[in-house]
Amino acid sequence: MHLLRCTITLHDSVYYATREMGTLFETERYFHNYALSYALCNEWTRFGELLNRPFFCNSYRPEYATDLTPLNERGLYVSPANPLNYDYLLLTWKIGQTTYYRKPEQFGGRNYPANIGRAKELAPESTFECYVFSQQPITPPRWIRLGKWHSKALVEWESVAVQEKTGAFVCPVPLNPLDVPKGMLRTFDIISMPPASLVANARLDGRFYDLGQGRGLPVGMSYTFPQAEPAKPKARTKTKA
Repeated sequence: MHLLRCTITLHDSVYYATREMGTLFETERYFHNYALSYALCNEWTRFGELLNRPFFCNSYRPEYATDLTPLNERGLYVSPANPLNYDYLLLTWKIGQTTYYRKPEQFGGRNYPANIGRAKELAPESTFECYVFSQQPITPPRWIRLGKWHSKALVEWESVAVQEKTGAFVCPVPLNPLDVPKGMLRTFDIISMPPASLVANARLDGRFYDLGQGRGLPVGMSYTFPQAEPAKPKARTKTKA
């Protein structure tokens, strides 16, 4: 197993809507491993076709299982990212009332227009760390794009010596609990964010890759997705004779 520690430095402000509170759209200070997998592996597709997602998608419905399952087959996994140093920008935006083709809209009252809002974005020079697991030697891309604005970010990486141990340990980065082998998680803080909540400050027990000072990363993590609930049968409607 090859383990890389990646440091990500933002060169633009990064925005994605973790929470929507009225006219405020807030960006969480963590990066989900799904987003990082798309950002990193789409760059790698130029060389290895690890994650071949077309630039144009004719649907807004995500297909995480279809896109990320092939990474399991190649023995590749990207962890969520933890902030090392971060700050926020609060931006206000307003859309002009183009009444010649769009009817003015309001919601929530007279002084609560739908065309005004605020975005809380991660500021440039914020830094984050994540880990990449791979069965084969790989070289991450130097630059990636993150967030809804495809903001530019620098990736610096270093190889970490892998040594397996068994016992209790603390994970230095957030984890996707769906991807952690069952029975390892003991205590953690929940990070509520779509599409699947993460856990931080996790204490686990089991096999892990030792990072020193009681820290480690679980062995055997892979992309796992909840099973889709079967569609409920439609209720029959009575027809008049």
